[in-house]
Amino acid sequence: MTPDEQAFRVLKAALAAGVNVWNGADFYGTPDSNSLHLMNRYFTAFPEDADKVVLSIKSGVVSMKTFTMDCSPAGLRGFVDNALKILDGKKKIDIFGCARVDPNVPVEESIKALAELKEEGKIGGIQLSEVKAETIRRAASVAKIDMLEAEVSLWATDVFRNGVAETCAELGIPIIAHTPLGAGMLTGTIKSPDDLGAHDHHRLFPRFQPDNLAKNRLLVDELEKIAAAKGCTPAQLALSWIKVQSRKPELPLFVPVAGARSEARVFENLKDVDLSDDDLAKIEILQEKYPTAGERFPPAAMKLNEY
Repeated sequence: MTPDEQAFRVLKAALAAGVNVWNGADFYGTPDSNSLHLMNRYFTAFPEDADKVVLSIKSGVVSMKTFTMDCSPAGLRGFVDNALKILDGKKKIDIFGCARVDPNVPVEESIKALAELKEEGKIGGIQLSEVKAETIRRAASVAKIDMLEAEVSLWATDVFRNGVAETCAELGIPIIAHTPLGAGMLTGTIKSPDDLGAHDHHRLFPRFQPDNLAKNRLLVDELEKIAAAKGCTPAQLALSWIKVQSRKPELPLFVPVAGARSEARVFENLKDVDLSDDDLAKIEILQEKYPTAGERFPPAAMKLNEY
C-alpha cells in the first residue's frame, strides 16, 4: 500500500500538471480503506484543492468475489450515502455511476435513481461504465450522461468498432479510457507472466496467460520500435495514441486515466508525442497484423461486460 505522504505528492503533482479528473471506486480497496478514504485524507490535508478536482466514483458492487451488483434505486442511494459519509464533506462527488450494468435492474431504473440523487445535490453528474451503444442510448433517454468509462488502448480497441465511440460523440459524452497502458503490457516491461507482481490480479486475466502473452508481445515489440524512432517511451506512445483519437471529427473526447506511484511517472505520462496520420496508419496496420489474443477479463467478470 502506498503511504499517504507519497500518494499525496503524486496527487499534488498531477493536479499541478492539469490532471484534474480523478477516477476511483468504493471497491478499489476494502470497505474500510478505499479510494474514498484516500480522498478524505487528501482533501483534509489540502482543502484548497477540493474544487479543482473532478472526482469520479464507481460503485454498485456488492461483492468482488462473486461479481454481484446492486444498482437498484435503494442500493444506489445506500452506496451514495455511504460514499458521502466517508468523504465527510471534504469533497463532493462530481460524477457517480455503476461500475457495470446490474443484470437484475433495467438501466433506465438505475439512471432514474441517479438523476434523482443528482437533483438532490448528492452527486454532480452520472457516468456509465463498460456498456454497449444501445445501453448508452437507453440511459441517455432518461437523463444526461456526463461520462462513459471504457477500456481503450492500443490493445483494446472495441469502442471504435462497436458503435460506442460514435454514440458518445453524437451525444456529447466524453470517454474516460481506463487501463490505457494495458495493465503494464504496453509499457514494454512485461515479457512473461513472471513480470507481473505476486499480488497483481491481472495474472488471472486471459491476455496474460503464457500463450496469449507471447502473441501479444508481437504487437508490443513493434510498438517499441515506433516509440524508439519517435524518441519516446512505449507508455508515452500508448497514451498519446488515445488522446489523438479525440481529433477525429466522428469521435468524442478521450481522457486516458493512467496510474502513477511517483511524481516522475506523472510527468513522464503527460508528455505528448506528435503522431502524424502516417504514424497512425502504420500503427493500425500493426494492430491488424497482430490482433490481441485473449478476452479482456476472466470469464466471471466478462459476464458483466456488454462486449
